[in-house]
Amino acid sequence: MTTKPIKNFLRFLTLFHILFSIVYLSGCTKEGPTIQTLHGPVMGYHDEANTWVWKAVPFAKAPVGSLRWKAPQDPDPWVDVRQETAFGNDCVQYDYLSSKIMGDEDCLYLNVWRPQTLEADLPVYFWIHGGGNSVGSSANPDYWGANLASKSNMVVVSTNYRLGPFGWLTYPGLRSGLPDDTENDSGNYGTLDLIKALSWIKDNIKAFGGDPNLVTITGESAGGQNVLSLLMAPPAEGLFHRAMSQSGGVRFSLVSEGDEHAQALILKLLVNDGSAADEPSALAILNGMSSSEIQTYLRSKTSEEIMSLHERGPFGMISTLPRLFRDGTVLPEAGADAFSNGTYPNKVPTILGSNKEESKLFLFMDPTFWSKEELYQVVTSYSSDDWKASGVDQLARQLRSIPGQPNVYAYQFLWGAGGDTGESVLPAPWDFLLGSFHTLEIPFFFGNDTINIILQLFLFNEENEPGRKALTNAMMAYLAQFARTGDPNQSGSDLPEWHPWSNDEGGPKCILFDVDDEQAIDIKMSIVELTQAGIRERMAAEVPEPLYSEALEYLGW
Repeated sequence: MTTKPIKNFLRFLTLFHILFSIVYLSGCTKEGPTIQTLHGPVMGYHDEANTWVWKAVPFAKAPVGSLRWKAPQDPDPWVDVRQETAFGNDCVQYDYLSSKIMGDEDCLYLNVWRPQTLEADLPVYFWIHGGGNSVGSSANPDYWGANLASKSNMVVVSTNYRLGPFGWLTYPGLRSGLPDDTENDSGNYGTLDLIKALSWIKDNIKAFGGDPNLVTITGESAGGQNVLSLLMAPPAEGLFHRAMSQSGGVRFSLVSEGDEHAQALILKLLVNDGSAADEPSALAILNGMSSSEIQTYLRSKTSEEIMSLHERGPFGMISTLPRLFRDGTVLPEAGADAFSNGTYPNKVPTILGSNKEESKLFLFMDPTFWSKEELYQVVTSYSSDDWKASGVDQLARQLRSIPGQPNVYAYQFLWGAGGDTGESVLPAPWDFLLGSFHTLEIPFFFGNDTINIILQLFLFNEENEPGRKALTNAMMAYLAQFARTGDPNQSGSDLPEWHPWSNDEGGPKCILFDVDDEQAIDIKMSIVELTQAGIRERMAAEVPEPLYSEALEYLGW
């Protein structure tokens, strides 16, 4: 693996980031319908693909001051028409290119797209962005909903939610323990923001032409993980009716882990502001503080002071932050076991999926693999299979064994893969460096031509456009039908049948999304089921030494 393409990519990414920030501030200007929500009127604007868009609609009060680390509350009502031509503030996070802290705590806004028709009771598509629950925004152009709303005849809603330590933080000093404060005490504020946005949809979406009884929740990566968490969240019961998790997984934190993290954070704050000479002294001070004093102290700190104490990881994400707490109110104390024992309350038709080479997005710039192509492919191949085994196949098997669970459908997205499957449709060197990487399926479900804001400039070309467009049309058709009926198959369609997951040996498992050498869609069912144990056994049998030991050490298996 040569480093030149990666260095050129990083230089271009920096320049594009600056230009995008300028363009991003502009918005639609031609006025559309004004809608009366429960809290006040909002003006829509004309958008692409013959749609209207309503941007920066408040679904909760700004979680600042005494509302920091509290369950979201209804927004204050307004009388004058909100005329927002730009998206709302991003939530507080690291910049994805630098150590700069950006965003605002006043960020609980959502956006609505719909076709420019008078049709009512349209299905509602609710999008949860990814980013490790610590970066990202509904304003990302990858998630603009105009094409999806127009082509699939749906109402599309995208939302922000609190991120990082503002979305997930728990500590005894922040918890009152009172019966009426269980949600405030949960620590799962980002999850509660998503539930609040869904409650807003239930109360308001009919005015936009959407059906509040036909809501599909979707999300990718951390957004997919949040979709799965909503399946098991009692406060979300009845707020959605279909679910799709793209490249998600099931990972939860113990409340005790959150308490330890928050205490370490408070100790660092006390040292940094000069209240204590060192952390042992800070601990003595903390032990002498009352709960109200701890709350006042934490809420006196700026978002920059709090964020700066969290180590920035790849793309600005905070990998060490505990989140999705098993608090017993918002999320079950059983955590992921709720799926295996069937105690999750929201049993709806569900799609689970992953990409063939998920890991390449995170590893292609890792200097460990420079000039080590074979090691790179081994590590990315088996770790991506492991992602599918844990985030799709194992979960699909669990869900299908639960009485009362409607059909579960699974997919694997292969477009662009080349390292294991032969020649890629992507141009060199990205065919090998990225392949069918994490997030690549998003434009195929949304009908947009952007991927991670910029990567389309390197990956999409005239040669792969015919197959890309044909596969996009197919995937969008499946999704639109699923949103309407809970079954992705439409009677009379010429698309291959997408069978639900079967736990029977040799039964259908997942559908494979790809194109053939002639750029025609290559969609077919697979009977292959991956398990983590099976992947490790296969790796030991297939990979020779010393490559096997070197890859195993990197993977930490």
